[in-house]
Amino acid sequence: MSSHKENEAWKEAAVAEDRSFRSSKRNGGRRKAPFYKVMTGMPIAVDAFRYGAIPGVTAYFLTHAHSDHYTNLSSNWTAGPIYCSEGTANLIIHMLAVDRKWVQPLPMDIPTTIPGTGGVTVTLIEANHCPGSALFFFEGPQTVNAGDSSFQSPYVGLKRTFRYLHCGDFRASPQHVLHPAVKGKKIDCIYLDTTYLNPKYTFPAQAQVITACAELAKRLVAGQGLAPSPSDRGKVHSVDQYFSVIPKMEDKHLVKLDKILVLVGTYSIGKERIVKAVAKALDTKIYCDSRKAAILRCQDDPELHAMLSKDPFSAGVHLVPLNVITSDRIKDYTERWNGHWSKAIAFRPTGWTYAPPAGADSIPSVASVLSRIPHREFTHAHLRPQRNSTATHQLFGVPYSEHSSFFELTCFALSLDWARIVATVNVGSEASRGKIQAWVGRWDAERKKRSAGVIQHRTLEYW
Repeated sequence: MSSHKENEAWKEAAVAEDRSFRSSKRNGGRRKAPFYKVMTGMPIAVDAFRYGAIPGVTAYFLTHAHSDHYTNLSSNWTAGPIYCSEGTANLIIHMLAVDRKWVQPLPMDIPTTIPGTGGVTVTLIEANHCPGSALFFFEGPQTVNAGDSSFQSPYVGLKRTFRYLHCGDFRASPQHVLHPAVKGKKIDCIYLDTTYLNPKYTFPAQAQVITACAELAKRLVAGQGLAPSPSDRGKVHSVDQYFSVIPKMEDKHLVKLDKILVLVGTYSIGKERIVKAVAKALDTKIYCDSRKAAILRCQDDPELHAMLSKDPFSAGVHLVPLNVITSDRIKDYTERWNGHWSKAIAFRPTGWTYAPPAGADSIPSVASVLSRIPHREFTHAHLRPQRNSTATHQLFGVPYSEHSSFFELTCFALSLDWARIVATVNVGSEASRGKIQAWVGRWDAERKKRSAGVIQHRTLEYW
């Protein structure tokens, strides 16, 4: 699609996504799907359930079971087969009562031919987002101009293989660009999660934050208090400033968790890795309400299932909704257990916790982005109590996201061979799309200056 045609397609998409839309006989009773929801030249739609039965589409894909991706999907769905991971299949059947006959779970990492698409194959790749989330790598011919867009592909019917990588929501890592399905291949279009496509979002790697939370919980429960923060060297912090000292560990076993409760805030699906790590560090069970437990058991995670307990008093870690992690609500939560816990540590993991340093360059060069690896080290010492914490209720904002940071998006884009990138997030205004396209252009220019290959990484988990 030429630059002019793509601009026109975006204008068309903006009309389709107008918030004032109301279904009527005049508009066919359904909202039109924007062009980026349907794979070019293929009868395949991704995360497009709010548009109902899309003309020409024979296969509907769902990247993961978050509500903004399955909008309008319900027990009434009859528009066509839904393809997704097994974990996501379990979740939408459980949460939305979608009829099983429409749900077609696919294996991870194995190319699978999609019926009714003229020979298109798809490979599901772990998205590093919430449980069950997947990237879709489509390979095959263009056989039909499906969808509502008036912009048609001129390549339909040609004997050529097209490759599309649809990222949905994901946390980019070296494992994605090194995956056998995509490594070394020319990708015609990457549909990219651009949630944090802004240089100010440079939060630490997931693995670093998970380890930091587990270590901090272990230290506080063992009565060791907070270590001085890296930016606070030389100042003296007494343990009494935070929590009173409780008996130390003996014989390398933690004391009984009957005084300090650890709370971890999560979404309906997501953030489970922090919960597991903290519970492992404390050698304790995890408690949550029955509704949340049923959702967790939809996930293919036997280790997590074994850690769950129906008895809140036998679990030193409680999993609660993210909005419970406020000074007033965690106090109410602990009081409901009749004084069983006298103190609480609460973690609030979200990428929005991160605040960029003052004076940070808002439009750095791509080369400078790559040269300044953010948070080379991130430990428990970087986690500090929020201002509304008290002597008995400590709140910690945790810079943890299951979306890619700007640095990771840059490394991802420079590590693959692609012809085009289409953003799927923050595309509601022309100004926002312009900023996104400017960065895509900078990435493209930097790729042409660099030798081909994956950007050097610290581990397979993160750059």
